[in-house]
Amino acid sequence: MKKSLGAGTLAQPTPAWLVGTYDADGKPNVMTIAWGGICFSAPPCVAVCVRPGRHTFPAITARRGFTVNIPSQNLARETDYVGMVSGAAVDKFAVAGLTATKSTLVDAPIVNECPLVLECRLVRTMDLGAHTQFVGEILDVKADESVLAPDGHVDPLKLRPLVYAPGDGKYYGLGEVVGKAFGIGKELMGK
Repeated sequence: MKKSLGAGTLAQPTPAWLVGTYDADGKPNVMTIAWGGICFSAPPCVAVCVRPGRHTFPAITARRGFTVNIPSQNLARETDYVGMVSGAAVDKFAVAGLTATKSTLVDAPIVNECPLVLECRLVRTMDLGAHTQFVGEILDVKADESVLAPDGHVDPLKLRPLVYAPGDGKYYGLGEVVGKAFGIGKELMGK
């Protein structure tokens, strides 16, 4: 029997992503988000949700672009830190020991230490109450060669992405491979 936990943000896990922007002064900024995900495939798009009061909010709106930087588990401390402080008050890159490189496709910085980066052009904005959802068309995905499988795709076990569990407020990593998508369910076809 299932127990009701009430309405809440308990879909498990959520991403722990770093959204990169330039503020009004041109200073690179980064914030941690957990409310986001891939939302379209054609064109490829990602959605990130940001509260209007955050330093990142006007940067995305004004510059019409952002990066989604996917940290590995070894960046848990830095990821947590940049989600707790405001870029209006501190230089998060400097304090966290992160370095920024300007994207060549959008007006936003890339976090060099993150092994996977999505460069996104803002295409939709939707007010959802406490947060605004920004939908960005993914113009390019950049990956460190160290996280690529022999076939050229990103290997999640090499990437070691950091994920967040809203229920207990902890960061986690991925487990083992369970099966091949569009494959393990075939044995149930035709039943």
